Amino acid sequence: MTAGTIAPRRTMVRRLFAMQKTWNAKPGEIERHWYVVDAEGKTLGRLATRIADTLRGKGKPQYTPHVDTGDFVVVVNAEKITVTGKKLDDKMYYRHSGYPGGLRSRPLRDELERRPTEVLRKAVKGMLPRNRLGRAQLLKLKVYAGPEHPHEAQGPKPLPLENGNG
Repeated sequence: MTAGTIAPRRTMVRRLFAMQKTWNAKPGEIERHWYVVDAEGKTLGRLATRIADTLRGKGKPQYTPHVDTGDFVVVVNAEKITVTGKKLDDKMYYRHSGYPGGLRSRPLRDELERRPTEVLRKAVKGMLPRNRLGRAQLLKLKVYAGPEHPHEAQGPKPLPLENGNG
C-alpha cells in the first residue's frame, strides 16, 4: 500500500464523523408544558420520583443534563398523600434553629397536619441536583393542599403516571 491510497480514504472517514454531532438543548429553544397531578391516594416516594423526572425533563428527547429542559407540575390534594408501613409515625422531619441545642424534629403525621405541601416539596427536592439548576427546576413545582389551584389559564394536562391513572 502506498501513502497516496490511504489519504483519500482517511479524509472520507473524517468527513463522515464530522457530520455526526451531539445535539444540545439551548435555554431559549425549550418548549415547556404544564401538567397537573392529583396526589390523593398516591404513594409519596413514587409520586415524587415521577414529578422529579418531569421537572428535569428526563422523558423528553431533547433532555440535556446541564440545561433546564423540564416542564411545570401542579400538584393538588397534597394533604391526601399516602405512605406505606409505619412511616406516618417513624419518619421524622428535622430542622435546626442555628443555636446550640436547636435541633427540632416532627413526625410525618404532624408535618402532614401542619404543612402538607412541604412534605411533597421536600421529597421532590431531595431527588433534584444540589446546585442552581436544581433550584431553578424546583421553582417549576406548584403544590397545593386542596383540590383548587390558580393555574387553569396555563391549561395543564394530567401527568401520565406508570400505573395508568394520570
